[in-house]
Amino acid sequence: MIEIGRHDAGLPAVIVTGGARRIGAAVATAFGHAGWHVVIHYGQSATEARALAASLPRASLATCDLRDWEAPVRMIEELARALPNLRVLVNSASIFVPDLVSGLDPAVFDEAARVNAGTPARMAQTFLAHAKGPARRVIQITDQKLINPNPDFFSYTMSKYALHATVAMLSMGGIEPEDRIYGLAPGAILASHDQREEETERSHRMNLLGRKTGANEIADAALFLAEGWLASGETLFVDSGQHLLSQPRDVLYLARESG
Repeated sequence: MIEIGRHDAGLPAVIVTGGARRIGAAVATAFGHAGWHVVIHYGQSATEARALAASLPRASLATCDLRDWEAPVRMIEELARALPNLRVLVNSASIFVPDLVSGLDPAVFDEAARVNAGTPARMAQTFLAHAKGPARRVIQITDQKLINPNPDFFSYTMSKYALHATVAMLSMGGIEPEDRIYGLAPGAILASHDQREEETERSHRMNLLGRKTGANEIADAALFLAEGWLASGETLFVDSGQHLLSQPRDVLYLARESG
């Protein structure tokens, strides 16, 4: 289902998957206040999506199940027809379910591989085939674990490695000269699972700068990539230096164990 809100055909448009909550909502908000028409994709978060859309100058809503191979493709095709200046796709939606390096959970892996890698790849391909805006950008939200891996969240981490691979491969795959494909790799940004406030405070400072990286910093980086000319295929790490460390476990557990 797609609800196209009030829009000016001359405004650049961006699609943010998982745009109703967490990092996706911060990205959608930043683009909206920077003068973009924002398409907020959501899954189960209809209430949050509608509230966010109402707070932005120009926004539309789109929903589909990212576990479905075909629905996201149809959604991108429909949006490309409706929005003549569609320029950016930010693949922010993700599932983060724990399983073990000592025992992969096939169900967790199948869902993570589909939602975190396979579907974003197909959406990017469809966007590049149909979006009519100039200087198009695909921004794949990955993870600092690409450089600083640990054995936790085994399937999730594998899926993010797969998503990371699409950045270079799509950049080599016949895009227009002004198009760009980017990775954007956050560190620990928002509370995960059952983290208590004090655990969040400790875990989010486990980086070289000893500071909390804000969701607004990820949003600002996405805007920079959308409007700038960094070489295609690059990944930008926004994590206060967390990826430069070697951490034996996910910081969720490091904070818990140190408490």
